[in-house]
Amino acid sequence: MTRTGARREARWALGTVLVLGALACGSGGDGAVTLPPGGGAAVAPLDVTGWVAATDGTMPLVIVAPHGGDLVPTELPDRTCAGCETVNDANTRALAIEIADAFARRIGKRPFVVANLLSRRKFDANRDLTEATGSYAPLAPLWTLFHQRIDSAKARAARVHPRALLIDLHGHAHAVPRLELGYLLSAANLRLPDSIVTPLMFASSIARLDSSARSGDAGVVLLRGARSLGTRFAQSGFPAVPSASDPAPAVSDAYFNGGYDTQRHGSQVAGPVDAIQIECNYAGVRDTPAARANFAEAFVTATLAYLADHYGWVPA
Repeated sequence: MTRTGARREARWALGTVLVLGALACGSGGDGAVTLPPGGGAAVAPLDVTGWVAATDGTMPLVIVAPHGGDLVPTELPDRTCAGCETVNDANTRALAIEIADAFARRIGKRPFVVANLLSRRKFDANRDLTEATGSYAPLAPLWTLFHQRIDSAKARAARVHPRALLIDLHGHAHAVPRLELGYLLSAANLRLPDSIVTPLMFASSIARLDSSARSGDAGVVLLRGARSLGTRFAQSGFPAVPSASDPAPAVSDAYFNGGYDTQRHGSQVAGPVDAIQIECNYAGVRDTPAARANFAEAFVTATLAYLADHYGWVPA
C-alpha cells in the first residue's frame, strides 16, 4: 500500500467511527434467519412477487418507498423482535406515486419507483435481513427481491445518464414540522463547524457527488449551500434541515439521518448513484390528496434544479 493509500484507509476508518454509529435506522449485518421459536414443520416457500411494486422510469432518479405498504397477509406473523418499529409511514407510497405523476405532467418523464406493499407489522424494507423479516425465514426472499428491484432501477437509471440519484421516501412525526434530509451524517455531525463537516463527506451517502458534482460544489455546501436539496425545498415553501436557513437540528430536536437503504444504495462505498433519505412531516405534505399534490410539484421543482446543478441532467 502506498503512503497515500494508507492515509486514505485511516481517513475512511475515522469517518466510519464518527458517522456510521449514528444511523437513525438499524443497519447491522445480514445475519442468519431462523424460524420462529418452537420448531414445527417447515413452512412452504412464499410467493413474494406480489409484495413489491416496481415501475420503470425514463430519467436518472429512483424513488423508494419502503414504509408505505398496507397489506397484512394472515399467513405472515407479526414482527415481534426487540426494538422493532411496526408503525407505517402513512401515505408515503401514495406520495411516491403522486411525485412520479407530477414529473410526467411537468416534463413527460418519470422516475423509477420501487415500493414495499406489506405493512411494517409484517416486513420492514429499511432494515437488515434479520430485523426486516422479524427472523421469519420464509420472508427472506422478499428482502432479497426488494433490493434486487432497487439495484435494477439504479442500473437502468444510470443508463439514462452516467450519474443518478436515489431518494428514500419516509414520514416522521417529530415536533418540528419540516423535511429531514438524511445523508448518513448525524445531527451532532451537522452541528459541527463547516471546516469539520466537510472532511466527513467521504462517508456520506452522496460521497461520489462530493468529488464530482457538475456545479463544482463540494463538502458542506452540498448539504446546506444555496444549491443544496434542502435549500431548494425551502425555496419552494417546504422548510428542510439541513439547508441554508436551517443548517442543523438543535440539540433537543429529533432527526433521522438515514437508514439501511440509504447506506446500502448510496455512494458511500462506490457506484454512480447517490442516495438521500427524505423524512416528510405529515400535515401539509402527505396528510391529504391536495397536500400530496402540492408537495409533489415542489418536489419536482427542487429535484430538477438539483439534477441540473450537480448532475448536469436536464430533460430533453
